[in-house]
Amino acid sequence: MTIKSDLEKVVAYCEAIRGNYALMAQSTEEKQAKEMYSSMKADIENHIQFLTERLEYLSENNDLIKSN
Repeated sequence: MTIKSDLEKVVAYCEAIRGNYALMAQSTEEKQAKEMYSSMKADIENHIQFLTERLEYLSENNDLIKSN
């Protein structure tokens, strides 16, 4: 397994979690829980952004990834 495929899997996993948080926020009537799920969704979006940028950086700057 390569760093690239590891990052791609983690990004996909985080995107699934983001979707779950969004559904949970929409499904609850409780204001505090809705806010917490929305906050958790925003946190995971930051993770996705970092991981995606890291993947792009490695793709541009790592000779081992370029050759794959």
